[in-house]
Amino acid sequence: MTTLPEKFIERMAGRLGDELPAFLRSYEEPYWRGVRLNPLKQPEDGWLPRGVDETVPWEPTGRYLSLDSDAGALPMHEAGAYYLQEPSAMLPAAVLNPQKGEKVLDLCAAPGGKTTQLALRLAGTGLIVCNEPVGKRAQILSRNVERMGIPNALVVSAMPRQLADRWPGGFDAVQVDAPCSGEGMFRRHPETRDEWTPESPAGCAKRQAEILDCAAEMVRPGGRMVYSTCTMNQEENEDTVAAFLERRPDFALQPFSLPGADAPEGMLTCYPHRMRGEGHFVALLVRRGEDEARLPADVSLPKPDKQQIKALRDFCPDAPQPTAALGDTLVCLPLCPDVKGLKVLRVGLHLGQLKGKVFQPDHAWAVSITPPPLPRVELTEEQARLYQSGEVIPAQGVKGYVLPVLKGLPLGFGKVSDGMMKNHYPKGLRR
Repeated sequence: MTTLPEKFIERMAGRLGDELPAFLRSYEEPYWRGVRLNPLKQPEDGWLPRGVDETVPWEPTGRYLSLDSDAGALPMHEAGAYYLQEPSAMLPAAVLNPQKGEKVLDLCAAPGGKTTQLALRLAGTGLIVCNEPVGKRAQILSRNVERMGIPNALVVSAMPRQLADRWPGGFDAVQVDAPCSGEGMFRRHPETRDEWTPESPAGCAKRQAEILDCAAEMVRPGGRMVYSTCTMNQEENEDTVAAFLERRPDFALQPFSLPGADAPEGMLTCYPHRMRGEGHFVALLVRRGEDEARLPADVSLPKPDKQQIKALRDFCPDAPQPTAALGDTLVCLPLCPDVKGLKVLRVGLHLGQLKGKVFQPDHAWAVSITPPPLPRVELTEEQARLYQSGEVIPAQGVKGYVLPVLKGLPLGFGKVSDGMMKNHYPKGLRR
């Protein structure tokens, strides 16, 4: 195993003093692994993947997970029943604690762990805007939002400044999980130790300050913001927060207390020898004053035409009312801000497309927390694996579009004819 960088150890000695030996010993121990259950998409019989252990103290839906668990390779993972996430990484969203109906922004959102955690607390209400500037990472983010069944998310790929200029004071709560030097990953991913240099924190802190300034502009007066990193040095954490507060005296630190995570000064560093998790930092900030979140309404996405709506209703009379069309796809997001000129990957719930004269439903609708009321075909675990590999599955007693399900959870769409279910699982997702 790669040894810890010498300069990193020297700096941690200055921070931890007598605790340094215990800190260093923690790197000889196994890292902590976790899984966060989707409370809106749970199997009918309470099934859990192998290796699920006790609850993560600060996140009620979080569980510790054994290192040898195959949870990420199971059909239920792709069905959105849970999200693999390191336990300390569950803390920032728990601290921000969005309430139903709020407008929430995750500014640096990929791959989607904190976004989906925030969104599931909204339970389909309000709005969550999730942004990732890097295009390929934004696609992964969009995929995870879809997999977890979230119907009220807007996924965009833009630089923070673009969004700050567009949506000042637009959000009740903003999450900033900033790019950082990654010291908190040294145990779980030892190869990251070789990428760290003594200059890494200073370079990251400069970028973090720019992101924080943009994020602050989008917090409404009376709103709150969580700043987090997966690193443990003072320069990127406490010093970055202090410098921000000097620039923005309208913000203040807010104490928080969760089970296993007490921060009377509004900031907390998670060290692997103190907590059952990897290195992380969290700060809760509130903006003084009081005002409503103000997001300009969308005026850029075209509205569905009558033919598209009729085709949707013919497919499913009880389908939600589409609010816009993203390309050829009918989408439903009642509360959508102005996105003109932005790269948009996902707008709420994607319902499907009109292909010729026939409506073709979108995979996202099947795996959402509000799937269409179609006949269901219960699959075995092995059949679910075959379905997610693109295979045709026998199905008796039904015809037309159906929802293949595993333990009550829809996996996607299928179309039954002559006792066989044609596979509509997206080719890009097949195993």
